[in-house]
Amino acid sequence: MKKKILSNLFKFICLLCSLIFLIWAYQSGNFQLIFDYPDEFIVLFSEHLKLVTLSSALAIFTSIPVGIFITRERFKKFEWAFLNLANIGQAVPSIAVLALIMLVLGIGLYSAVIALFMYSLLPILRNTVEGIKSIDNQLLDSAKGMGLTPTQILFRIEIPNALPTMMGGIRTAVVLNIGNAALAYLIGGGGLGDYIFTGIEMLDSTYLLSGAVPVTLMAIIADSSLRLIERFITSKGVRLRQSAIN
Repeated sequence: MKKKILSNLFKFICLLCSLIFLIWAYQSGNFQLIFDYPDEFIVLFSEHLKLVTLSSALAIFTSIPVGIFITRERFKKFEWAFLNLANIGQAVPSIAVLALIMLVLGIGLYSAVIALFMYSLLPILRNTVEGIKSIDNQLLDSAKGMGLTPTQILFRIEIPNALPTMMGGIRTAVVLNIGNAALAYLIGGGGLGDYIFTGIEMLDSTYLLSGAVPVTLMAIIADSSLRLIERFITSKGVRLRQSAIN
């Protein structure tokens, strides 16, 4: 109970500090660039959103099937290979991943998407594997005893119970992608990194904050939205069990 109160208090303080910062930045004219050139901001914002959406979708639709595949009894021996392969994207700095992809595929939006896709594979893959492996064996044995087929066990038992852990990996990957997408500007991928790096080069807080603050807000909104989706698609029994564990 105390832990929950402290957590809520910390969130409130962070929200209050963020609100104070935004009011200060607005009053000091640091967001004037957005109001002066709204069409340009919308284009950059749309590019950033496209980068994140495409790379995250690719990562989700690749990592989850692979994670399920390597948790099957016959294929568990490949787990270390796939996890270490996905770990390359995290072990190598994101700027280096972008540079390597640029050398192979050239510059542009889709090169940036591939780089972000590689960087976001590991959180989803690892959480998918860990979520399925954490399911109680007695629960699986009971399902087998009831005559459920392996496919039915996967979709009725394993995935529903592993869903909170899997969604945690997805949230992590999406938030990482939103921040790293700013680097796509360096290889011609567009996005709000245009404002951020222009602000750094010119030492201009107007450009810097006009790019950095929307990226931050995008990450917060994405994380909160995915939490709501997780709550909506996770069964009540699984939520209650997760609450009891926490």
